[in-house]
Amino acid sequence: MAILELRAPPTPTLRSIDPDTYLGLHRIICVGRNYGAHAREMGGNPDVEPPFFFMKPPSALVQSGATIPYPPATALLHFEAELAVLIGRGGVEIDPDDALGHVWGYAAANDLTRRDLQNDAKEQGRPWDMAKGFDRSCVVGAVTPAARVDVADAAIRCFVDHEVRQAASTADMIWPVADIITHLSRLIEVQPGDLILTGTPAGVGALRTGQTCKVTVGDLDPAVVTIG
Repeated sequence: MAILELRAPPTPTLRSIDPDTYLGLHRIICVGRNYGAHAREMGGNPDVEPPFFFMKPPSALVQSGATIPYPPATALLHFEAELAVLIGRGGVEIDPDDALGHVWGYAAANDLTRRDLQNDAKEQGRPWDMAKGFDRSCVVGAVTPAARVDVADAAIRCFVDHEVRQAASTADMIWPVADIITHLSRLIEVQPGDLILTGTPAGVGALRTGQTCKVTVGDLDPAVVTIG
């Protein structure tokens, strides 16, 4: 009996701000509605909701500076500016006081979303996978090692063709980074190479073909993408 060997695609890698340094990506885990104003604009109640999570596959990764096609099956592509956290040390049931010790570094990210598909899924009580986890849906800037940056109160901005569309601070997060890691580690084993997107502030909106979107988070390398 012949056994067919399938060649898996190469492991996606994140860029570090250090030259010629690349970091293996295990998976992308996203936090929903982690800024109060955004939770309200999406119909949620930030006062009662614990953090919840959804995932994007590693194939969603886009390196900053890329030009990507407008995705299929949508007429409403949205940007979402986010702080991304790269895990360097795994664990389960992580104590909040120890959680930041599991972080390798931080990056700016853009959680691209097919909003019309997401809205339809919500109305029908179905999963969001095809609204969030499609190809080329996660734009990430170069990762800065945690010891070199303070992101506790960093300005987070999204620009579309140089116009500011989102503006907030990471201090506005309902669940800060340490709490996110702790909550997540009670659900799964957090592993090296996990990239956690920590939620987006209010002001999400549409991107059109030909536009360039830039996400900045404090002094981190920006996450830039052009819709070709």
